[in-house]
Formats: sequence, C-alpha cells, structure tokens
Amino acid sequence: MPEYPKLTEKSAERLLLQNGFSLERQKGSHRIYLKNTCRMIVPYHAGEILHPKIIKQLFEVIDEARLG
Repeated sequence: MPEYPKLTEKSAERLLLQNGFSLERQKGSHRIYLKNTCRMIVPYHAGEILHPKIIKQLFEVIDEARLG
C-alpha cells in the first residue's frame, strides 16, 4: 500500500479543484465536490489533518475521474 501525504481540508480542496472538481454543495461541516459522475465528500474542520482512509479515497476518486 502506498504512503499517502498528510493533508488538511484546504490542501484536499485545492487538489480537487486543480483536477477539475467543483464544489457542488455543503451540508454542515462536509463539502461535496463533483466531477461528471465522481463525487467526493470532504469533512471541513479547520486545521485538522484528514484521516488516512479519506486521503486514500481522495486519490482513488481523482484517478477514477481522470481515467473515465
């Protein structure tokens, strides 16, 4: 399993926006990003580092959106 970088919600948001995702909506502290049929939900808690499972999912969704 590859080692993923530690990301905050702001750096995850920047990564999604750079890869063509757009902010669809926000519900409470969760932001929902969308590109075609790929959706990524990012918990938005100021300054906290995201859980490794969320970071893994983030990279998988970006790869999926890029390929298909």
